[in-house]
Amino acid sequence: MKESTPPASEPLITGAEIARLAGVTRAAVSNWRRRYSDFPAPADGGASTPLFSLAEVRSWLAKQQKGNDQSDDVRLWQALRGAFGDDIVAGIAGVARFLAHDDASTLSDNLTELAERLASKEPAASAVDQLIERFRDSSRRAGTDQVTSSRLVSAVSHFAGPVSGDSVIFDPACGIGTLLLSVGPTEGPVRRGQEIDPAAGGLAQVRAELAGSQDTTIATGDSLREDRWPDLRADLVLCDPPAAGTDWGREELLIDARWELGTPSKAEGDLAWLQHCYAHTTPGGRALVVMPASVAYRKAGRRIRAEVVRRGILTDVVALPAGMVASHAQPVHLWMLRRPVGGASGGSASVRMVDLTANAPDGPMEPAAGQAVEVPLIDLLNDSVDLTPSAYVNASREDLPAEYRALRRNIEERLKQLTALLPDLTAGEGPGTLDGATISLADLSRAGLVELTDAEPTSTSDQLDTDYLRGFLRSTSNNRRSTSSSGSYRLDVKGARIPQMAAEEQRRYGVAFRALREFEEYVGEVTRLAEQVGALARDGLTNGALLPPEDTA
Repeated sequence: MKESTPPASEPLITGAEIARLAGVTRAAVSNWRRRYSDFPAPADGGASTPLFSLAEVRSWLAKQQKGNDQSDDVRLWQALRGAFGDDIVAGIAGVARFLAHDDASTLSDNLTELAERLASKEPAASAVDQLIERFRDSSRRAGTDQVTSSRLVSAVSHFAGPVSGDSVIFDPACGIGTLLLSVGPTEGPVRRGQEIDPAAGGLAQVRAELAGSQDTTIATGDSLREDRWPDLRADLVLCDPPAAGTDWGREELLIDARWELGTPSKAEGDLAWLQHCYAHTTPGGRALVVMPASVAYRKAGRRIRAEVVRRGILTDVVALPAGMVASHAQPVHLWMLRRPVGGASGGSASVRMVDLTANAPDGPMEPAAGQAVEVPLIDLLNDSVDLTPSAYVNASREDLPAEYRALRRNIEERLKQLTALLPDLTAGEGPGTLDGATISLADLSRAGLVELTDAEPTSTSDQLDTDYLRGFLRSTSNNRRSTSSSGSYRLDVKGARIPQMAAEEQRRYGVAFRALREFEEYVGEVTRLAEQVGALARDGLTNGALLPPEDTA
């Protein structure tokens, strides 16, 4: 979509304000942006906080008649949450089975009625996708490790590249099928998956049917301990494995034939998943596996890493940006393996190291100049066998001084703009003057004024300003209730309270809170740049590419 440039005087609004304007949730607005190619393009703001032309949004809402027919989506989701609680995957699976097979065995009459009403306005597959999108956004809810984030799906799909219609695709930890169904044409490929949770696997199966992916079969069971596809050999294996603890089954699987690169230690369950995926590749087939960054350098996995490199099996290691995973903010790597067609002689002679950690998580996945380098195998086979991409990409930079100067200029320009972002706050009447009537977040949720399915609460009514709500939920008293002894923050839905104010006064506070949030996000960007330029400067000073200033007095 081409960006529009409205006149400077034209009002701009956020996605949250569009949701309030239309009377829907923020998740619904995100869904519209993805599904409708004519949705107004962002007119300003960054990738994390896009701003839209109010006039264009009003025109689009009127043309699409949106804002009146989305309440069915909201009502169905809220009814599912009330009926199934943390077992929401089973609820979504029940709706999917009902829409696909008229099987209402796990749903109440009210839920079937709401599902029918939503499906009368949307294709069944789209209705289920909307529920899944809400589930994906509810990052604090149990079971969201069964859903690969949309950012990670985009990254894996990009590096998987085109997939032919006669391919066999396999995901041994498929969850609700998000990654398995994301690559290749809808019709044609043979898709096989395995999932330990029956409800998630059942949902993946019905999603495939609703999407028209006919030759798809999902088995249930623990893939490492109970491989339901022992004879399957796939052209493409995709996997975002579950967090690998020490209880992955090593004692039972010591002499398993899948460990052709070496038996993983108890602490290296991630390398067990990697080898499980590789064992299911056909000659010439590929495996793309999401791995924690620490797998690239941990001492316990050095022997297996060396064997992966020595055999020419590893073709690429991509360090993805932070924020790709829904459950944490740590960067992850994508390891790409290919089974040689001609035995040992058909392996790769080098490994492509790609470092995208400086990119935005929603940014392009194609490496820019200076972000990728081919490393000969011999250069990787040292004492540590460190496969961290940055170690090789940074060393390959040809013009490090120019890059350092450019980063330094960028930081200087951003620092000049930093103070302007802080709101100009004036003196109030003093602490305690807002200690009047308050209302709990739980009461607001029960009244339907707040949607709690996102990472942060969102207003669903023009009676309540979202930025005002979120700002006061971070007050000292609410923070004290929500912060554990370990320092981690988890919103206390039952105990959190906000003051009661008129809508106009709420908006005044909301503007200030939003400005503070933008300031903090901007500081975060400057901090990331500072870390990047600091690392670059140290590399340059220690390898001779940069010199300290002559005048150090």
